[in-house]
Amino acid sequence: MLQFLRRNARTLLYGASILLLALIASATSGRIALPAGSWGLSFPTEGQPPVGNATQRELSSYDAAYLGTGKTIFLTFDCGYEAGCTAQILDVLRAHDVPAAFFVVGTYIDANPELVCRMADEGHIVGNHTEHHYDMSKIADPDTFREELASVERKYKAVTGRDMPKYYRPPQGIYSEENLRMAQSLGYRTVLWSLAYVDWQRDNQPTAQQAFDKLIPRIHDGAVVLLHATSTTNAAILDELLTRWEDMGYGFAPVSDLF
Repeated sequence: MLQFLRRNARTLLYGASILLLALIASATSGRIALPAGSWGLSFPTEGQPPVGNATQRELSSYDAAYLGTGKTIFLTFDCGYEAGCTAQILDVLRAHDVPAAFFVVGTYIDANPELVCRMADEGHIVGNHTEHHYDMSKIADPDTFREELASVERKYKAVTGRDMPKYYRPPQGIYSEENLRMAQSLGYRTVLWSLAYVDWQRDNQPTAQQAFDKLIPRIHDGAVVLLHATSTTNAAILDELLTRWEDMGYGFAPVSDLF
């Protein structure tokens, strides 16, 4: 037996290595490594879902999503500051009976508690966009990461009397595997997007036609649409935009349905 082991030591070692790798792969099959970077999309076919720089399957292992299914649109707004547009946006959403998610930073709650309360009272999801709008992928310390989200939670609870829904959008769409994992460990679901356009430049707002040229041809089944609530163009076109999407056969659902 000893002679057999000596003669076949290399073969046995190789076999053990293969078994170890297989066990590691099995143990980590639910995790797929993701590169750090800004969320990006390409639209190879008009009217069809875009290709992200991570797939829906890869993101799902971190409770993250950028795309839904069916003839449904998931409407979201990022709120870094108030530019006098949000009340009008809320009026249009109420008129169309459309649910939305508003991702707010901590200072937005400080300055606009009545709008945050209105969002919640009218059935919209108020999500977490962090306290300071940092590049969260650069925060390696779990306690620092946790406090960026917990601070917004406390402010939301103070003004609404409710616990904040656990939906998170990384500032600037910058993410990393560890960033997503830390959000997940705090019970958050990360909401990216499958359709957006350059609407955030306050002094260089697109025309209504420029907005429609981006938002109508590229709409697709399961679209998670990102608009900025600071945009005067978005506020001005939202009623027509929703009507045109409705005329195309789309309905609307809250981002909770993504998960």
